[in-house]
Amino acid sequence: MVAEPEARSPFGVLIIHGFTATLESVEALRKPLQEMGIPFCMPLLAGHGATSPDALDGVGWEAWLKDAELAFKDFSLEVERVIVIGHSMGALLALNLAVRYPKQVDSLILATPALRLVSLLAPGRPLHFAARLVSMMIKKWDLKSDLQELRPQCLAPHYAWVPTNAILSLFDLIRTTERLLDQVNVPFMILHNRKEATVLPNSATLLCNRAATSPEERSIVWFERSGHQIFCDCERDKAVRTIMTYIADRTGRKE
Repeated sequence: MVAEPEARSPFGVLIIHGFTATLESVEALRKPLQEMGIPFCMPLLAGHGATSPDALDGVGWEAWLKDAELAFKDFSLEVERVIVIGHSMGALLALNLAVRYPKQVDSLILATPALRLVSLLAPGRPLHFAARLVSMMIKKWDLKSDLQELRPQCLAPHYAWVPTNAILSLFDLIRTTERLLDQVNVPFMILHNRKEATVLPNSATLLCNRAATSPEERSIVWFERSGHQIFCDCERDKAVRTIMTYIADRTGRKE
């Protein structure tokens, strides 16, 4: 007798961390999702979570998108619809998945989507034309934290420095994703910080203005004090509650 295949869960949550980040940067979401009883997946992207940032040397955005896509496909064997949470660069990868798999992506939760960076060398910024020239002279960049209050759960939310060639690849991902924005047509919620030192606030408004998602199915929740690592900082609890409320509404589950 052939065994019946196990039924897939109606919903699941895929969590994609940001550039140079560790899984600790999104760890705050684990317990609430477990308590809600909803399946979730937290892949570690290529070059991340290693003992040294050297692991990112020569690793490009195509590898990060491939890892996210493989996790999405594997997870889709277990769940019918996927809510994708992406932080920073992870939000860019989430947008790419929404364009590639609009029937399987239920919705997006985009925490500080990295479309416009504070760095003047980034895409859409005044000195972007000089980025590759600068990369020929500087081979690694120190990463400063703008956390207002480091939580014990996030002692190492990201690398201390990054190879410059990986930053250039992040810039390529930003440009690639921006070209796709008018093809994004799934519900989404943005969590964004007004005063952080990594991503500019107009990243959120840029996304809302460009996406094809209907106005009633997109929203922005603003945070006034957090640094870029929103799930590790002083408004962490508010961020997690906001996300769990959104997921509960999408799935019909109780928080």
